[in-house]
Amino acid sequence: MTALDWLDAAAHARREAGLERVVTARVAEDAILDLASNDYLGLSRHPAVIDGACAAVRRWGGGSTGSRLVTGTTTAHERLEEDLADFFGAEAGLVFSSGYTANLGVVTALAGRDALVISDAASHASLIDACRLSRARVAVARHCDTDHVEELLRERTETRALVVTDSVFSADGDVAPLAELYAACRRSNAVLIVDEAHGLGARGSGGRGAVHEAGLAGAPDLVVTATLSKALGSQGGVVLGPAPVRNQLLHGARTFVFDTGLAPASVGAASAALTVLRGEPERVHAIGLRSRQLAVAAGVEPTGSAVVPVVLGVAHRAVSAAQACLARGVRVGCFRPPSVAHDASRLRLTARADLTDVDIDRAASVLAEVLAEVAGRGTEMTVPR
Repeated sequence: MTALDWLDAAAHARREAGLERVVTARVAEDAILDLASNDYLGLSRHPAVIDGACAAVRRWGGGSTGSRLVTGTTTAHERLEEDLADFFGAEAGLVFSSGYTANLGVVTALAGRDALVISDAASHASLIDACRLSRARVAVARHCDTDHVEELLRERTETRALVVTDSVFSADGDVAPLAELYAACRRSNAVLIVDEAHGLGARGSGGRGAVHEAGLAGAPDLVVTATLSKALGSQGGVVLGPAPVRNQLLHGARTFVFDTGLAPASVGAASAALTVLRGEPERVHAIGLRSRQLAVAAGVEPTGSAVVPVVLGVAHRAVSAAQACLARGVRVGCFRPPSVAHDASRLRLTARADLTDVDIDRAASVLAEVLAEVAGRGTEMTVPR
C-alpha cells in the first residue's frame, strides 16, 4: 500500500461518473471542422499574426528571460500594453503571462483582509480562485442578479469592496448586466472588475468588448481583464484600468512580480492580431452571424455571443454526443462538472469569424443527426435561461 493509492479510486469514480478528462493532441492539418476552439476571430493562423510572432522571436529570442520587473519587459511588451489600453479606452494596461494570472493578480492585489469580494455565481474558475486567494471575505451573488449584489454591498462592514464578474459567461454565453452592476458599485463605493475573456473581439464596437458596448470604457472605479489567447489568437492576459491600479499591480500582484514575463512570440502575435482587428472590424460582425446560424442548427436560442450551449443533462450524455460529433468530423466542446452543474452538462459550440457557409451546412447536418439520436434516447435538449 502507498500514500497515493487513493488516486486509483478517484480515477475510477471519475470514469463511472463520465467525468474523466483525456488530453488529445491536435495534428497540424486535418479535416475536422472545429467548433470547440476560442479562436473567435480566426486569427491564430492569420499570416500577419504568424509573421508578428516570428519577427518578435528573431528580435528578442525564444523567451523573455526573467520576470517583468527584472529582464522580462521589452519595448514590445510596453507597446502592446499601450495599444491595448488605447483600444479598450483605458488609462493604462499591464500584460500578464495568461488571462488566469491576470485575474489572480488583480483581485489579490486590490482586495485583502479588510475587503469584501462579491463574485457572480457563474464566474470563471480563475476569478473563483482569485477570490479564494484574496484573503478577503467572499460573498457569491446569484447569477446576473444586480439586486442581490446591492443587498450584499449594503450589508458589508468592510472598508473596501470589489464586485467581480465575467462580461460574457463561458458556459452559457450570456452577457452580464454591466451598466446596472457598475451603477450599483458606484452607489456603494465599490470597484467593479470585469473579465472580458469572451467579450474582447466578439462584442462591442470593433470588438472592444462588452464594457465598451455598455458605455463604460475608461470609467472610474472600473477594472477590465482580458485574455490574449482567445479572439487575438495568441497567449497571455492583460489588466486595464486607471494608472494607480497598474502601479498597485507592479507591487502587489504576485502573479506579475514572481512570474516570468510573457514570451516575445506571444507579444508579437497579439500585437499583430490587434492590428488586424482594428483594420477588419467586419470580423466581429461575422462572429455574430455564425453564432446565430449555429444556434439555429442546434435548435437553441441565440445567446448574443460567440458561445452556443446545448444542455443535455448528465455528463455521460454530453460525452456521447461530443464523441458522435467528432466521429462525423465535427469537434465540439463538452462541458461537464465542475465547469457546470451536475445536471447541466452540455455541448458548447463556438462561432468563429472564418467559418464558411459550407462549414455551417456541414455542422447543421451533423448536429441534426447527433441531437436526433440523443433525443431518441429520451433526452430533452435545453438552453440556459
